[in-house]
Amino acid sequence: MDTKKILKALEKELDYKRLEHTRGVEFTSAALAMAHGADIDKARLAGLLHDCAKGYSDEKKLELCEKYSLPISDVERANPGLLHAKLGSYLAHKEYEIDDKEVLDAIKWHTTGRPEMSLLEKIVFVADYIEPGRKPLPHIDEVRRLAFADIDKAVLQILEDTLTYLGEGSKAVDPMTSKTLEYYKKALDK
Repeated sequence: MDTKKILKALEKELDYKRLEHTRGVEFTSAALAMAHGADIDKARLAGLLHDCAKGYSDEKKLELCEKYSLPISDVERANPGLLHAKLGSYLAHKEYEIDDKEVLDAIKWHTTGRPEMSLLEKIVFVADYIEPGRKPLPHIDEVRRLAFADIDKAVLQILEDTLTYLGEGSKAVDPMTSKTLEYYKKALDK
């Protein structure tokens, strides 16, 4: 399926605000791919599809993950919004005919990250955080600068800010986010 057809399908699945965010992530992913020498088409595609399951209710996300035998952790069961990434990867393959494992993995890990992310995974992870339409977030200007200068440092800052934010609220933290933070702290000797 080409990107025009994907965009038409997403227009039916996502509300206006989510679609604008999606286009922002697509654009930012392409810009980061140019800056870091990654495949621009793969970055655009992963950015475009990263939230393809976001429009479903929490109940529907749980139902679909169970239907497709996708594993659901206790943290995901308590906070089904986290399921949109893994469900999105599955739907990108099944409904949008994406067979590229790199693109599917970038969709799957765009929320929690993972240790040893590929460059494409880092690009979509960062683009989701810094796209131009994002509401102001802690250190957003610094993260935007880092994203083009040192993507690993941008990933680390995003993880630190995300865990600080989640620690201040009542939302459960996915253990993968903590593992990813520890990995990047060690990798960058911070």
